[in-house]
Amino acid sequence: MHPPSRQDYVSISFAGQGSESYNNSKQWRRQSCWRKWNQLSRLQRSLILFVLVLLFICGIASYPAVTEHLNGLKEREQDTNHNSVLRPVIPHVLPEPAKPAQPLLPKPTSQRKLSNKRGPPVLQNRLQKKGNASDTAADGKKKGEEEGVISWRGALIDTERATEGNKDEENNDQKAKSSKESEASRLEAVQAAFRHAWKGYKDFAWGHDELRPLSKSYSEWFGLGLTLIDALDTMWILGLKEEFEEAKAWVATELTFNKNVDVNLFESTIRILGGLLSTHHLTGDTMFLDKAKDIGSRLMPAFNTPSKIPYSDVNIGKGTAHPPRWTSDSTVAEVTSIQLEFRELARLTQEPHYQDAVAEVMKQVHKLDGKLDGLVPMFINTNNGQFTHQGIYTLGARADSYYEYLLKQWIQGGKKEDQLLEDYLQAIEGVKKNLLQKSSPNGLTFVGELSHGQFSPKMDHLVCFLPGTLALGAHNGLPADHMDLAKQLMETCYQMYVQMETGLSPEIVHFNMHQGSTRDIDVKLADRHNLLRPETVESLFYLYRFTKDHKYQDWGYEILQNFNKYTKVSSGGYTSINNVRDPDYPSPRDKMESFFLGETLKYLYLLFSDDPNLISLDQYVFNTEAHPLPIWPSTA
Repeated sequence: MHPPSRQDYVSISFAGQGSESYNNSKQWRRQSCWRKWNQLSRLQRSLILFVLVLLFICGIASYPAVTEHLNGLKEREQDTNHNSVLRPVIPHVLPEPAKPAQPLLPKPTSQRKLSNKRGPPVLQNRLQKKGNASDTAADGKKKGEEEGVISWRGALIDTERATEGNKDEENNDQKAKSSKESEASRLEAVQAAFRHAWKGYKDFAWGHDELRPLSKSYSEWFGLGLTLIDALDTMWILGLKEEFEEAKAWVATELTFNKNVDVNLFESTIRILGGLLSTHHLTGDTMFLDKAKDIGSRLMPAFNTPSKIPYSDVNIGKGTAHPPRWTSDSTVAEVTSIQLEFRELARLTQEPHYQDAVAEVMKQVHKLDGKLDGLVPMFINTNNGQFTHQGIYTLGARADSYYEYLLKQWIQGGKKEDQLLEDYLQAIEGVKKNLLQKSSPNGLTFVGELSHGQFSPKMDHLVCFLPGTLALGAHNGLPADHMDLAKQLMETCYQMYVQMETGLSPEIVHFNMHQGSTRDIDVKLADRHNLLRPETVESLFYLYRFTKDHKYQDWGYEILQNFNKYTKVSSGGYTSINNVRDPDYPSPRDKMESFFLGETLKYLYLLFSDDPNLISLDQYVFNTEAHPLPIWPSTA
């Protein structure tokens, strides 16, 4: 059987013609539309209503822009009719131009990722800023040339004659005013950071070595109040007199070195002896000098070795010294970076044995074999006085401050000790010859390492002391190309910050040298920590003090802001972090190093100050812990 037939057509009946049928037809269409609407599913009806509402909202939102555009077209027609200069309609979505004197803000973390970009973001941004500035200047010049005369509150002014001088004067006044405001706000930002760090130390670690801000506790190294002593001269320089008086009272009544405790000769010298001597000079208070004499005399047993190269550790209560348990070696940086402090102690006390002990170390190192074009190995044996682990040369850990103290001893002593100067100049030439390279793709100048003839593109953050040291040497009459190299290395150290997602530098970086690299800097997982180190802001201070280029201040302010963003602990204090590549969770380490207060914040404050007499570099030389010691008078 066949299935029943199906009709494939629709029967339509038409009403009669006339006005009545026309009205009926309209009514029928309405009923038909309503019937079709009701036949739609609930989801379909909801979607249609949503689209209609969205279109309505978009129409309302775009109305002001359309109106503004139409008004702009009318103004253009009117301006054209009056033969005046055309002025482009500025879209309402454009941001307001930035005020030149306002502090720079850290870039969003999403813009810091450079894996698919050629070149560091700052280099690109700088070029863009220059282009925008020139465009703006060109536009302004055109306006002035074509308008000629302008009206201001009824007065006609010939812009070609009067405006140039007045504008220059106004601009200069505004620049000076905004510069002063910027300087003041940045100095206050450093003071605020110090107070916040000090609050954590005072609340949870008072009188102890270092603050653990997250656990609201402390850690001990020597049990001598390292953070407090390291921060004494910082508080004085920052003008924090109330905090200083609190710390001074603790030093006077609580600090004692008569303890059965082993201390590291180098760390105790640069932090405690250096901090006490510096504070004595800044305040004139002999109490600090008395404390300096006490610790200085207790450290002297370290020099009682067969070679006169000091041991690394001293028991300041028992008066005994020894090398580390695992070796008889000391690091070259440690035994050659205690001279500034003991020389100054000898001058103040008129006891020459302090200076004699450290001078003997320099004399021994000067004549040793095993150097490479003035570069020294990292270790020296305390028994025979010879370099060990030869063939490895670096300006990073275990060797860095040897080079720094060659120059600074020469400056401290009135530029009379030619042997120190010769060793320094030879070492800088050795750096240029053996350790200096450029990265790919952007050609950043960096200082690598040499291991048994093999070059490694590894650079510690510690090496960022070098731009400042080179600039200091150039300021004191050394070759001008030292300053050129200082500027190149300063740019590199800054890029070690801005190319990280947090805007903070890792402890160690590796530079790419092969062609085709997409980024200059790589960081290994184990090297991604940041300890709140001072070396980069230290060099920024020197570069700004000698060049007056405000970009160095801007770079320092970015770094301070990123310290505040990623390392500040709400209850007080700042913490070192484990991962500068992760802005969402930088993994805090729960430790605030004493040098954050003793060095990092001090150098930031000096960087932002435009007063060249605030710790004048013609009167003071900083030890490697940022404690200023006086340059000796020429009669000394």
